[in-house]
Amino acid sequence: MSDRNPPVVSAAELNERIDTATPHSARFWNYFVGGKDNYEVDRELGDHIREIFPGLADVARTSRQFLGRTIRHLAENEGIRQFLDIGTGLPTADNTHQVAQRAAPDSKIVYVDNDPLVLAHARALLTSTPEGETAYIDANLYEPEAILKAAAETLDFSRPVALVILNTLGHVADHGQARTLVSRLMAGLPSGSHLVISDSTSTSPGMIAASEAYNKSGAVPYHVRTVEEISNFFDGLDLVEPGIVEVTRWRPDSDDPSGAPVAVDAYGGVGRKP
Repeated sequence: MSDRNPPVVSAAELNERIDTATPHSARFWNYFVGGKDNYEVDRELGDHIREIFPGLADVARTSRQFLGRTIRHLAENEGIRQFLDIGTGLPTADNTHQVAQRAAPDSKIVYVDNDPLVLAHARALLTSTPEGETAYIDANLYEPEAILKAAAETLDFSRPVALVILNTLGHVADHGQARTLVSRLMAGLPSGSHLVISDSTSTSPGMIAASEAYNKSGAVPYHVRTVEEISNFFDGLDLVEPGIVEVTRWRPDSDDPSGAPVAVDAYGGVGRKP
């Protein structure tokens, strides 16, 4: 096994960095996907949002499933063996490294997040097959060049990399800035690399109302975007079929017993860098 340890951070320092009085997106989302790494303030907000828009629970669940299908496709069908996952969030079932290494045991995965609770759980993320490797970077999306430099300690940027940014870009208020950040990250990756993005979308009054309520909670605001704005992130890339669609409609599993994909206010896609 080859694992790169996260920075040593004392329990006291972590406790100082973790704000248990204000909702946090990583913990809030963890609550919605059935995780246990959240606080009362996150659960209270989650229950409030659920009353406004019950469909957000479907967005959380199906976005996680989208992650699994896209990573599996890239590993099995595109030959991708390197993954840069930004905005990792708290670990739940089928994290990126687990899906990738199940399909290709020699896969290398670098996780990027700057949330202190995620940092506290970094060692849970840093498990790997003997053939592969995982690493964790304590950084944020606004430092793309720093992220690429740190990731290069684990990943070989002469070979294709999958850049994965799920349910994270909504925290960047300005759409132009969000596009620039994605472009700067992709500029550092070679031809044949792939971009995977999904985010909640302003495709129903319920989702818009839920977003407004969340943004009034004191948590770092999350801005839902139009489907066209999600598509803009893939400008210059070759879209993998079926393109930018609801996350439930991106190559759904044929053996899904639920039948037709449920409609959700979350869109995503996969694009290949020429």
